[in-house]
Amino acid sequence: MIRPVVSPLLEAKNRVIIALDFPSGPEADRFLSHWDGRDKPFVKVGMQLFYAAGPTWVAKLVETGYKVFLDLKLHDIPHTVAGAVRSVASLGVDLLTLHASGGRRMMESAREGLEAKGGANRLQLLAVTRLTHIDQKVLNDELEVPGAVRDSVLNLAHLAQLSGMDGVVCSGEEVSGIKEKIDRQLLTVTPGIRLKGQDPRDQKRVMTPEAAIQEGADLLVVGRPITQAPGPVAVWEKMIADIQETGRDDHERAT
Repeated sequence: MIRPVVSPLLEAKNRVIIALDFPSGPEADRFLSHWDGRDKPFVKVGMQLFYAAGPTWVAKLVETGYKVFLDLKLHDIPHTVAGAVRSVASLGVDLLTLHASGGRRMMESAREGLEAKGGANRLQLLAVTRLTHIDQKVLNDELEVPGAVRDSVLNLAHLAQLSGMDGVVCSGEEVSGIKEKIDRQLLTVTPGIRLKGQDPRDQKRVMTPEAAIQEGADLLVVGRPITQAPGPVAVWEKMIADIQETGRDDHERAT
């Protein structure tokens, strides 16, 4: 097992990020009420919820003690992305995504925008490599990018590392390659997490929580397996316990 990055974000309870894939703030609030009086989970706010609820709602999450992964996947000219990063930094969120395919200058501008804001000690920038619905056919035939998906992901991860990104978003299938060939300390955030036997729906490159951790994933983004569960807190707690057990088992085998 590849050991995870040493980071304040990697306390056991933070390694599972719950994707709040809800169409409105009130609906997300109702879901989060399951955690009233409990330790608050690390949550992801994607484009749908951000556009519906807005930055003020996100800032309120932060103020009430949630760690927030703002998944906006910024992709524009360098100047525009730098400005967007400065705006997001003022919200106090922990993670923000931008597309690695925007190129090195765009990612470097994002880093410069963050440093100019003085938020470098708080906000971490993640470069999205290839989205988990991208398979070989889509990559080669539709996007007309030659080669294997894994090779494309590794290339984008290397570009992100050269550009000063704190981490990357990739499927569990590519984590070990990134850790071994690019940078062991690059934070790897893995979506497309499904429980055994669960329908992957629109995802193509999926993996169970235990398998992703064994591959070396640092943080797991989990949506429907938790948000659609009858008892979401219990599912979240079990995932965290399983991750800890997986880590202990691998450590024992290694020693």
